[in-house]
Amino acid sequence: MRGFRPHLTVAAVIERGGRFLLVEEHVGGQRVFNQPAGHVEDGETLLDAVRRETHEETGWAFEPTLLLGVYRWFNPENGETFIRFAFRGELGQQLAPGPVDPAIVAADWHGDEAVHDGTLPLRSPLVRRCIVDYRAGCGYPLTALVDLSG
Repeated sequence: MRGFRPHLTVAAVIERGGRFLLVEEHVGGQRVFNQPAGHVEDGETLLDAVRRETHEETGWAFEPTLLLGVYRWFNPENGETFIRFAFRGELGQQLAPGPVDPAIVAADWHGDEAVHDGTLPLRSPLVRRCIVDYRAGCGYPLTALVDLSG
């Protein structure tokens, strides 16, 4: 029997002028949109992971300032569970002219109405929920994250 092994992921929820920075990618042959997000690598802190993923997927520097929330999602299509740590923060300078990760088609700004009305096909329900929580003003101090690895 296989043990429970959720995917540990991070996401950056970045808003500017009422629009959110989303990445476009192809997953399972479908075009979908997501926040800059990805898996935490072995030995990497959550904060370092969200900085790295944002840079790789958008070309921009990102500095997390608040933990937006921690989300669990079970994907009924493949039976996998995802634990997402989503962060609010500040967009820094543009370090590359676009996505560095070849799996990302584009990174662009979108209004949340396109997220809510179904105009944009979303990678998961986590995308919409993170925007809802962002708009509601959710956020927790980064001191809520404790890393005892050294």
